[in-house]
Amino acid sequence: MKKVLIIFGVLSLLIFIRPVLGLNTTTKDTNSQGIEQLENVENESFVSEAFEGIKQFYNYTGFANVTGGHLVMIIIGIVFIYLGIKFDYEPLLLIPIGAGVIIGNIPFVAGNMTGIYESGSVLNFLYFGVVKGIYPPLIFLGIGAMTDFSSLIANPKLMLLGAAAQIGVFATFMGALYLGFKLPEAGAIGIIGGADGPTAIFLSSKLANGVNILADGTTVKNLIGPIAIAAYSYMALVPVIQPPIMRLLISKKDRKIRMKPPRAVSQKEKMIFPVAALILTTFISPSSLPLLGMLFFGNLLKESGRTERLADTARTKMIDIVTILLGVTVGASTQADIFITSDSLLIFGLGALSFVIATMGGLFFAKLMNLFLKGDNKINPLIGAAGVSAVPDSARVVHAEALKSDPHNYLLMHAMAPNVAGVIGSAIAAGILLSFLS
Repeated sequence: MKKVLIIFGVLSLLIFIRPVLGLNTTTKDTNSQGIEQLENVENESFVSEAFEGIKQFYNYTGFANVTGGHLVMIIIGIVFIYLGIKFDYEPLLLIPIGAGVIIGNIPFVAGNMTGIYESGSVLNFLYFGVVKGIYPPLIFLGIGAMTDFSSLIANPKLMLLGAAAQIGVFATFMGALYLGFKLPEAGAIGIIGGADGPTAIFLSSKLANGVNILADGTTVKNLIGPIAIAAYSYMALVPVIQPPIMRLLISKKDRKIRMKPPRAVSQKEKMIFPVAALILTTFISPSSLPLLGMLFFGNLLKESGRTERLADTARTKMIDIVTILLGVTVGASTQADIFITSDSLLIFGLGALSFVIATMGGLFFAKLMNLFLKGDNKINPLIGAAGVSAVPDSARVVHAEALKSDPHNYLLMHAMAPNVAGVIGSAIAAGILLSFLS
């Protein structure tokens, strides 16, 4: 019993003495502190990683990469959509283009194959049809399949008005040269005066594509976006731009001139016309073959009487699909860093001037033609304004303006002749410029 008490006493003494000696307790405290420190480090690491993750996520958002240029272009896109919806200004064009402008100016981090100019991105693949000039001929195919050339066939002399309006193309070409643009760039800018969006895209994709090398070793500028936007904008603004010019240059007396009804055109004439016109126009300007070839082929599908299914596809489903792709990709090509430049401002200014000159050219030439026409063969000079190829809006504007002077003066069918002639004329002008400048 005594031994047991001694052993118990020694053990008790050791238990009480160990804290004093720093045994056991120190190890426990060290372990406890180590665990606490490890937990603190892990907590700090988790917070740091979470913060870095949030920071990295933010850096990839549009909020971190947005610039004033992006916001300006997004507002422009919204304005395009507003004009198309509110005022019905070419909604089939302005709404897709406006949406494309917004899509192309959402800020993103380069290198993730997002932007339209990044090789391998979806938008870049869709943009291929613009860069290589694929979409415009398909648009012309649809236009041909929905166009009735009867008014032009019935009164061929009105084709001269479509040719006269092309003065805007060559005047703008000279203006662009004066402002310092290179020859190919000036040629692409000049075609805006034809007021034909697909033709403007086709020519700019060949001449001002940012790829071609000039004789002096410099590379042409990529002006496809500004040129296309300018061309389509002025097409949509036909009801705003042309009426004041008409009222300024044409007297009220001349605006009241009534034209005799056009003669009836046989179906045989309608079938012969696209073949004959195709051969004649492309012999004059072979470089315009992609556009004029598809235009007259589409019209042949319409008039042959044997290919109605093909004609219907060309003028409905196909042209609708191509219009969507063309509008969105052209709009998306207006990235702020590429679009907002002094060149773009000059192009828009030249485009407005060319449109005014083209309209004036058609009006003055119509007045000149009346000097050689007598009696009921005289033409209403207003139809000269339809020589720009904004089909069919320009013809409708002419008709509406005539009705304001005389509620019973119907000029729509007469105005369609120079209007479709303007389409042909702008394509020929584009071919001539391409032949000399490519």
